[in-house]
Amino acid sequence: MTAPSTYGLSTQARNLQWLLTDLVEEVPGVNSVAVVSSDGLLLLSSDPAGAAASAVGAGGGAGAPKGPRGASADLATIVSGLGSLTTGAASLMDGGAVKQTMVAMEYGSVFVMAISDGSLLGVHATPDCDMSVVAYHMALFVGRAGHVLTPEVRSELRQSMEKTT
Repeated sequence: MTAPSTYGLSTQARNLQWLLTDLVEEVPGVNSVAVVSSDGLLLLSSDPAGAAASAVGAGGGAGAPKGPRGASADLATIVSGLGSLTTGAASLMDGGAVKQTMVAMEYGSVFVMAISDGSLLGVHATPDCDMSVVAYHMALFVGRAGHVLTPEVRSELRQSMEKTT
């Protein structure tokens, strides 16, 4: 994982980046993580600088690919799309707010969890990950990040991500 630069960021933004890094490094089976705003913009990523490099290397090598082809950008798109789709489905079914979505695939899993005001946390994990452990750590992240993810911090994180891409 390539850690984003924290130079010039507020304490809240640095803490969110630390929480995200901790999620990726401490939870077995997690490949990549993205936090997406309600309008689909990438706010935080486990690999902000490596998105282009991942796009080049995704198809090569033995076995299944480790992550989405464009890494952070593709994961953000997937998270935003799944969030929108499940919110629409919940509305049609009078199901209330969507709390978590999980997609299990042959070569991995994608988890999406609501943070606050439409922001979403997305995780791409290996097929053999312990789903309950991943979901538990995602819930911890959401609980810690929800009150910190103010409009000011979201704007700061967006600007920081634009500088790294």
